[in-house]
Amino acid sequence: MSVPLYQAKAELFRTLGHPVRIRVLELLQDGPLPVRDLLAAIDVEASNLSQQLAVLRRAGMVTSYRDGPLVMYALSTPDVADLLAAGRRILGAVLTDRDALLDELRASGTDR
Repeated sequence: MSVPLYQAKAELFRTLGHPVRIRVLELLQDGPLPVRDLLAAIDVEASNLSQQLAVLRRAGMVTSYRDGPLVMYALSTPDVADLLAAGRRILGAVLTDRDALLDELRASGTDR
């Protein structure tokens, strides 16, 4: 029995419902990164990052591979970056009453 599309979409958005996962996806927009670089850029314990990467892998949002001694992560499809950009646009549209956050969004120019 297959899962209804709306349920699959809900699961996708649940996957995005953690700040560490969003930050990982943002960082991977410019290309693959080793775990050590992700860890240096995100203020979390290594075990927490590992758990969040596993969630993203299981959801099919990232892929991993070995490059010599390094474990590398990459977005599974450019559509993930498009989804992050859409989120930024939506936030810009709905946060007009939150000037500070809106100014930060406009000033950043990117999702990073």
